[in-house]
Amino acid sequence: MRLRLRRPVSWSAAPRGVLLRHGPFLLLLVLAGSVRALALAGYPGPLWFGDSPGYLRSGIDLSPGELRPSGYPFLIWLLRPFESFTVLVAVQHLMGLATGALVYALVYRAGRAAWPGRAWAPGLVATALTMPVLLPTLQISLEHMLMAEALFTFVLLAAFAVVLWSPGRMPWWAGVLAGFLMGYAALTRSAGLPFIALLLLAMLVRRAGWRAVTAAVAAFAVPVVGYMFWFQSVYGQFAMASSNNIWLYGRVAGFADCSIIKPDPELAVMCPKRTDPRYSAAFAAMWTADSPFRAMDGWVYGADADRLAGEFTRAAIRAQPGDYAAVIVRDTVRSFAWERELYPNPFTQLQYFFQDGERWPDARRLLAEDYAPDGSGEPLIVDPYARWMRAYQAHADMPGTILGVLLLGGLAGGAVALARPGPRRVRRAVLHWVRSPMVPWGVSLALLVVPAATADFDYRYIPPATPFACLALGLALLVPRRAAAGETATPPPVDLVKAPRETASEPAG
Repeated sequence: MRLRLRRPVSWSAAPRGVLLRHGPFLLLLVLAGSVRALALAGYPGPLWFGDSPGYLRSGIDLSPGELRPSGYPFLIWLLRPFESFTVLVAVQHLMGLATGALVYALVYRAGRAAWPGRAWAPGLVATALTMPVLLPTLQISLEHMLMAEALFTFVLLAAFAVVLWSPGRMPWWAGVLAGFLMGYAALTRSAGLPFIALLLLAMLVRRAGWRAVTAAVAAFAVPVVGYMFWFQSVYGQFAMASSNNIWLYGRVAGFADCSIIKPDPELAVMCPKRTDPRYSAAFAAMWTADSPFRAMDGWVYGADADRLAGEFTRAAIRAQPGDYAAVIVRDTVRSFAWERELYPNPFTQLQYFFQDGERWPDARRLLAEDYAPDGSGEPLIVDPYARWMRAYQAHADMPGTILGVLLLGGLAGGAVALARPGPRRVRRAVLHWVRSPMVPWGVSLALLVVPAATADFDYRYIPPATPFACLALGLALLVPRRAAAGETATPPPVDLVKAPRETASEPAG
């Protein structure tokens, strides 16, 4: 008779396994967190943008915004008991770190399935693809800004992460979570509304099941429809905003030619003009003295403004469809330029950087004090931390060309996978591309195309597309290994956290 004895579990193996697999990402996370802590130390208050006062007023009053939905003001309202802009900015920085962690988790999971026998390789690849999400200065400054971009990016990525995490049929509650997150993303930025179609398409191609898809649709509709009822109770319109057409009018202002459109006299007042070449056509048509809305009752908020803008926009697109398509292509390609130009005007881009000083209007001061009496909304600059932060931003910018390389890499990764010999492997690669990398790749491209088609180009639209491009490249390169017919099945990966179970044989006493 033999007695089998097991070696006691060595708990020291657990931290060694974690460091071996996730050490590079943990170092990157510490670095990214340190840079954000440096920004908070040097600039305790937020960076302000032209849209910031409107967001803040909606958050203070907890009211729907006329021009933009109030998903971001709801976050402002939730954090109001702290009476501190520093807390608000810190939460947004945590969202930025969480966005990077989601990209890492999804790519690492794909790496473990592709390389089951390698302990360090999945983490190393996932860390490299997370760097463009965590380190660029534009990403950090947008997190520091009193704007919706950090929240929108995190919520949108979280919605798709729920779908991408499940390899096949999803439980109904996962569909609820994905749909609700997508609904909140649409309320954070109206450009997020069309992405529900991409989310449902992703669930269908991944065979999530009808229960999960139905649950996602219902969970998406609840916050969106509920918000529209709330908006109707305040403004009398069942909508998410009172002026949906004015943004599209700004888009067509760059090419609209009234000699081709031939509008009637009432609509002719919308013929765009631009007397200052420093401003883009869309910016001039919306916000400068050249804007036709200046002569209308209620400015951009009035019913006449929205009606005339909609009629003129439709007439311009019908008369000049080729010019409209050319503008969309031009501004989408503009996202991939190596050097940034001063667009849409010389002043907007300066707001995306940490400055060594800033003017502070009295109206903004009073609004900020209404939210945070401690004065944390003011542009306080604390040296030497602020000086160190400006030195970092001078060397940590990511050109748009890198985003283009990431997107092209996602396509190339799929092509490399298709080059594998054997029809079964090609079929498996095609199914993998459709079900995994195609989803974030399409979202990344759509995040660039939708603003170019509906509003105007702005550099703040690039960072939300970056996490999805990184994720698409990782999923395209890391094709899971599966045993084909006639092949030996790949053994399951060894869990490095747990100590191996070894046995010893001893004679019976």
